[in-house]
Amino acid sequence: MNLLLIEDEIKTADYLQQGFREAGFVVSVAHNGLDGLHLGLEGQHDVVILDVMLPLMDGWQVLRQWRGQGRAMPVLLLSARDQVEDRVKGLEWGADDYLVKPFSFAELLARVRTLLRRGRALPAAAEPTVWRVADLELDLLRRRVLRAGRRIDLTAKEFALLELLMRREGEVLPRSLIASQVWDMNFDSDTNVIDVAVRRLRAKVDEGFEVRLIQTVRGMGYVLEVPEPSSASGDAV
Repeated sequence: MNLLLIEDEIKTADYLQQGFREAGFVVSVAHNGLDGLHLGLEGQHDVVILDVMLPLMDGWQVLRQWRGQGRAMPVLLLSARDQVEDRVKGLEWGADDYLVKPFSFAELLARVRTLLRRGRALPAAAEPTVWRVADLELDLLRRRVLRAGRRIDLTAKEFALLELLMRREGEVLPRSLIASQVWDMNFDSDTNVIDVAVRRLRAKVDEGFEVRLIQTVRGMGYVLEVPEPSSASGDAV
């Protein structure tokens, strides 16, 4: 079983890593939220142990990003905060369990095994790992994008943006939603970060192809779809 451990206290992380390895787990470790976020997005893990108080990006933000991008692996939150409000927040944001520090390793191991058994008991998810629109293909497992069989190299943010657009094919996505889902930030009408990102993505995905898939809906946002023949060229950003 592959386990991702995100814990900034080095001694605690080393202790837990050793314990889980002795219990038969393959353990990946991150010591800050940003590294943990990327490991969770790029790797395939059977279960995640996520500390709440982390440098660079806290556990709440990491969890929110994962769930917003469709990552459904079981997540157990660790926190020194024992308020009911914190536990409720964690569960509402997509955590599967919440354990308050200090704790015994035996209890943590038991909870992790329970999450794994629960996951095996559920029906196999119908979530696709490859998304296709016309001749555009996005492979979540290989982190690969092809257009008409030609590989397109994207940054992590461009990949996340394209994934969001493809998952919601035909739906006009406002800039505020894109900002919250891809950048985990509130949209500021004075910034053009979303427009710039879409422009760069469009240059990679659409330039050189007769059909432009990424369309601008003026005053509303962006949509990825196969356009009607009369509007195949699309609007510019």
